[in-house]
Parts: sequence; structure tokens; C-alpha cells
Amino acid sequence: MTRTGSPRDADRSSGGGAPSVVLVTGVSRFLGGNLAARLAANPAIERVLGVDTVPPSRDMLRRMGRAEFVRADIRNPLIAKVISGAGVDTVVHAALSAGPGSSGGRTAMKEMNVIGTMQLLAACQKSERVRRVVLKSTTAVYGSGSRDPALFDESMTPKDLPSGGYAKDAAEIEGYLRGFARRRPDVTTSVLRFCNYVGPRIETVLTRYFSLPVVPTILGFDPRLQFLHEEDALAVLERAAVEEHPGVYNVAADGVLMLSQAIRRAGRVQAGVPAPLVGPVGRFLRGTRVVDYSPEQMRFLNFGRVVDTTRLKERFGFHPRWTTVQAFDDYVRGRALRPVLGAERIEAAERTVLQAARMLR
Repeated sequence: MTRTGSPRDADRSSGGGAPSVVLVTGVSRFLGGNLAARLAANPAIERVLGVDTVPPSRDMLRRMGRAEFVRADIRNPLIAKVISGAGVDTVVHAALSAGPGSSGGRTAMKEMNVIGTMQLLAACQKSERVRRVVLKSTTAVYGSGSRDPALFDESMTPKDLPSGGYAKDAAEIEGYLRGFARRRPDVTTSVLRFCNYVGPRIETVLTRYFSLPVVPTILGFDPRLQFLHEEDALAVLERAAVEEHPGVYNVAADGVLMLSQAIRRAGRVQAGVPAPLVGPVGRFLRGTRVVDYSPEQMRFLNFGRVVDTTRLKERFGFHPRWTTVQAFDDYVRGRALRPVLGAERIEAAERTVLQAARMLR
């Protein structure tokens, strides 16, 4: 991992060393569970607590090592007893959910995202021991639209505010964290706005989308996409948990891929869908439970989104190891995605097209 600055600079940014007791939310999912495992492997950290409403898989629990799983609902005020009783000084909130289907529906998802965060921050505010709060947010707070700038930086707001779903939840949650920071200026708050994750192990709406044999796209649009490798996402979260990095940071890999390029690299077949049919197709995909695509995600596939990561590199001191292309290719290799149409069939189709073109001359 490449870092900027000298070791002495890094020591200054870390605020005097690793935290003593860390609480990580959302440990039944990939990022939360693996982050807890990384932190538990750090001997400088005295104790790691992993919180979720359901237990992680047996494999995840094994990898979490000495991290302690606490079955608790952050929507319940009792989370304050967990934080105060354990003497937690660092909280990493990685439990935000992006998929209504995996959260029991949109209502349950919003309750867990918004109400859960409010209760968690209220518990942090009451605790005299808490000194650092890290929020896993999303670049979806910028929205996706035809009037978007070429690059979003952290100071920008969307031209069209998110009207619902995960993006609206994330925007509200960031607002609650800003309010918390005003009430507790002694606590370092870090907001990490992640772009879409990809990798051989992580499961997201987008990784399932690119694994479809025939990938539906919006006819006439070819948006620019940014990706972040799962290992880079974990590395950023880990550093934010053990070092002092106040502020808001866009987290994305260098470079972009056009949607059509990504589909070809995955060996899939692209199927353009006319705009009037996008809604019905999205509802059909959600109904099959193969891909749980919300209207905001369909807008993302229409217009795309690219963010500026200068602040991440210069102020946070983090340079992603994988570029967007490298991260996506590692996802393709890790999932063993094979071309839907082999080389022989593609060549045969090309010959047929050429023959038809000659006949029409």
C-alpha cells in the first residue's frame, strides 16, 4: 500500500497510536466482518466488539479471531449500554444497507439505516470515552443526473437531491453526524464516501448485475463508472479506525470504465433497453431476486458518476492499490466469469454480418 508523507507524519496523524476498544457495526456483512478481523489482528488494540442483529457466518466468526460478537440492534437505546459498559473509544459504523431486498424491504432498510444511526450517535454522545466515529457512506449522495459535473469533489452537492432509497438515507445520516460533531467537538468524525465495490469475494447489487449472462442497459447511454477493490475498501476503513483523519473523503480507484467496456471485459452480452421499458425491466429483475435494482440505481446506470479523490490522496494519505480497471478485472477472474459467447461463435457472427453487408452493396 502506497502512502504519502514520512513515518513521522503518519505518527502525528494517528493521534498518538491505535484505539483501545473499537466497536464495528454490521459485522454479519463482508466489510464489517472483515474489518473486525483486521482490527482484532492488531495487538495494539485491546478489544474489538462486532455488533449486528444476526450473527456472522461460522467462517466469518472464525476469521474474526478474538473479536467479540454482540447480538444487538442499534435501533434500540440499549446500544448505549454496550458502548458505555465496554468503554468503547472508537466506533466504525459500517452497517448501512444499500439493498431493500436483503434488509426486509424499504421500510426496514430505512429504519435500520436512519433510526439505527440516530440511536448509535445518541449513545456515542452520552459516552465520555468515545473519541472517534467513522461512517461508511457512499458517493450516491451526489446523485446521478444529466447536469452532473465531470468530477464530484467533497464540497459539491448534487444538482438533483436524492429522492429516496440508499442515497437519501446516506445524505440524512451524514447530516446527523455533522450535528453530532457540533455537539461533541472533542470527537473526531470521519466520513468515507465509497464508490461501488468490486472484488472476488464481496457480493453487491453491481457484482450480481455484471454476472448476468445478458446485461440490460439503457439504450443510447453509456455511463462512466468508478470501482474500488474490496481490499482497498477494507484498508481505508482500517486506517480511519486507528488514525485521526477528520473530514469527508471520496474513496474510489483511479481511472474509469464505460459501462459497455465493463460488460465486454466480463464477457457478458449487452442488451439495450428503450427508456420507456426501463421501469418494467427493473421491476422484473427485482421480482426475480436476481438483481435488486432500485430507481436510483437505474439512474446510475443511465448517467454514471465519477468523483475526485485528491483529498483522499493528499490529506488522508491513501492511494488505492488497484485502479478501476484492475479492480474490475480481479472481480472477473475471482468469479471465474467466462464469455457467454465463445471466440468461434463471435467470429461466425462477424462473418455473417460481413457477408450480409457485401450482399447489400
